[in-house]
Amino acid sequence: MSADLSGLRELHRKARAALDPVHYDYYAGGAGDEVVLAENEAAFRRLALLPRVLRGSPARDIAVDLPGGRLGLPVLIAPTAFHRLAHPDGELATARAAAAAGTVLVSGMASTVGIDDVTTAARAVDADAAVWFQLYLQPDEDVTANLVRRAERAGCTALVVTADSPVFGRHRRDVRHGFHDLPAGLAAENMRGLSGGPPGGTRDIEMSPAVSWDHLSRLRELTSLPLWLKGVLHPQDARRAVRHGVDGLFVSNHGGRQSDLAPAALDALPAVVAEVAGRMPVVLDGGVRRGGDVAVALALGAAAVGIGRPVLWGLAADGEAGVARVLAVLRDEFDHVLALCGGRGLADLTPDLVVTRGPGRCGRCG
Repeated sequence: MSADLSGLRELHRKARAALDPVHYDYYAGGAGDEVVLAENEAAFRRLALLPRVLRGSPARDIAVDLPGGRLGLPVLIAPTAFHRLAHPDGELATARAAAAAGTVLVSGMASTVGIDDVTTAARAVDADAAVWFQLYLQPDEDVTANLVRRAERAGCTALVVTADSPVFGRHRRDVRHGFHDLPAGLAAENMRGLSGGPPGGTRDIEMSPAVSWDHLSRLRELTSLPLWLKGVLHPQDARRAVRHGVDGLFVSNHGGRQSDLAPAALDALPAVVAEVAGRMPVVLDGGVRRGGDVAVALALGAAAVGIGRPVLWGLAADGEAGVARVLAVLRDEFDHVLALCGGRGLADLTPDLVVTRGPGRCGRCG
């Protein structure tokens, strides 16, 4: 599929026109005054890449191996909720597009399609497709255990624990619209049939400040699947994750939907990468809107990036084909930037290429 030279902006415009305004604001909004939401994108605009020249290569290798699956490009689909608000096929369309592109879908715990059906849809396209399951640790550990077993039976190849949500974020757009429940006929299907829920219905997803590293340790003992920790911004939390047997980290501020005082995900990335010192891969999740953003994140030490809202815009604009276009655009743009930087593969994107925009300023010297 050839890339659209308008990039992803046109898909965003089409998605906004197609979506119910209440649902658009649910997807697009952030916490508080949405400072962090804006900063995630602005952080990329502050940086540039210094090209290297005369390092010719007729083709570039952009695949990456991660615990839980191989990516044909260094972009995976980060977990987002309620895809059927965007399109009737919901997460089924997203799963098929991810599998066709050779990348990973991290299927959300708050998916409007059950994980069994998500993995089935992905593997109908590619029998080897990797689907990961995103999980909020629940205060009732039996619920967590049942969700893990459900993900394992469905054939998920990794778990992604979102750790940055001891409480729900406060979204003024949702409050203004009075949007607190899914429309009739939609539900968080992974929560159906769990103990403590209504007969035949879905149990609520609980956020709890009481969830701790001890819960993560017991989860590590419960499963042999690769375990990723999402929502890490502080280097000391990265260090502790290493000690707890985590296999990979997502540097993420939840797309600006939790704390409105957090740093941009990109700004937090270098310190986390330095702390783990190659002991586990790090994925940057937040603010990626162009293939060039992918290149900047990899040059600062990320193994790959996660994308959330762009996938929802593609889904709302054109279903599975829209998600496929998002991935095709990012693949094409990234490969183009890599070639312009003189890169032959991902290892050629190094920190010395990153500079701060503006005369006499350098990303390495402040």
